[in-house]
Parts: sequence; structure tokens; C-alpha cells
Amino acid sequence: MKYSNITKGIFLERLHRFGALVDMSGVVEYVHVKNTGRCKEILIPGVGVFLEKSDNPKRKTKYSLIAVYKGDMLINIDSQVPNKVVYDALGDGLIAGFPKMNYIKREVVFRNSRFDIYYETVFGARGFIEIKGVTLDSNGTAMFPDAPTQRGRKHLLELAEAKKEGYEAHIVFLIQYRPAKNFKPNKLMDPEFTKALKIARSKGVRVTACDSFVTEGEIAIGNSVPVDLD
Repeated sequence: MKYSNITKGIFLERLHRFGALVDMSGVVEYVHVKNTGRCKEILIPGVGVFLEKSDNPKRKTKYSLIAVYKGDMLINIDSQVPNKVVYDALGDGLIAGFPKMNYIKREVVFRNSRFDIYYETVFGARGFIEIKGVTLDSNGTAMFPDAPTQRGRKHLLELAEAKKEGYEAHIVFLIQYRPAKNFKPNKLMDPEFTKALKIARSKGVRVTACDSFVTEGEIAIGNSVPVDLD
């Protein structure tokens, strides 16, 4: 996925979930933060950030914060892009281990959940895919979540129910940076999510993690990353 109208700034302060202050060439701008997670380990005063300028004159904020430097590593924090990145990659056959699909649709309801992707294969199989964006890096290990997520736990358990009813079921963790040596659920932050992920895998839900190629104006699918649930 490519962005347009990208500019650089210096992060100053996060005011609340959706807003922050950024220094842009000496001018302090109030900007939209495209991630409701905590991001405390990366949104640190003084770090370099990239922002996308909106072409909507009615918006309250001119800019959206989309990427943050952690040292030399650029992390995309736009929580809206993982679904599109994975959707496009699946259509192009770029994620190993997935069947060839002849029908794929985004945002499909199953029971009490709206899964990110529904697909059908040339062999008649049907399946659901839930996608989670990962921005938390811990000494080379990508981790999710960075805040407790009851919604995430519900998705996992309903993926297991879908598998029980004969659907294929997957959860894909898109790591919004690279490199990552492995992926682990963040047990200290949300032990119940970790428990639900292990249960889901034991019921046949396939767990996949991929990193991403990230530049100031683009994010694209990268390589498969080992998943460690032990």
C-alpha cells in the first residue's frame, strides 16, 4: 500500500488515543494518530515520525501520523492498513501456506464476529481470516497485543467455532516493521488473549505471522516469521 503527500516531523506528545502534537519544521501541529493502541514504547518525545497530509478540507486535522522510528527501524502504526496489505498479498499468492483462492471478500459476518476476510478455494473449501497489526518490538521479538483486547479474544474463540463447523480458519499477525526474529503473544499484557490463541490453535486455527517492508510512503508484505506459543 502506498501513501501520498508524506512529510516528516518530530513527535512531541500524545494527548489522547486519537491525537498528538508533532513539530513540523518549527510549527507545532495537532495531528490524528491512526492507531488506538498504547504504542508507549515507540511514541516517545523527540523521535522522528512520518505523516500523511489529508486532501479533505473539512477534516479537523491536516495530518495523520502513520510511521515512527525506533532507532533505525521504521514502524508503520496505521491500524487501517494491515487488512489491505494482507488482502492484496493473498490475491497475489504472496503468503506461504494459503490455498489458491477463487473468491475473496473483506468484512464478512460469522455469528457475533465480523472477520476481516472470507474466501473460497478452487477445491470448494471455505474459510475465514482474522488479521492483527503488530507494532510492538521486544528485543527482536514481535508481540501482540500492546493493550488488553477482549475483542481479540472473542475473534479467536469464534474462529475456533468456525473451524468446528467445517470452515478453514486463520489468524494472521502482520508485523508492521522488519526484521523480527519471531512472534509471540504478549502474555504479560493479556494472558487471556494468549490462552485463547493457544486454544484456537489446538482446535485447528492456523496461526501465521509475516513482517513488512516499510518505507516513509509505503508498506508491503514481507517474509514469514516463526510463531512461538510456548
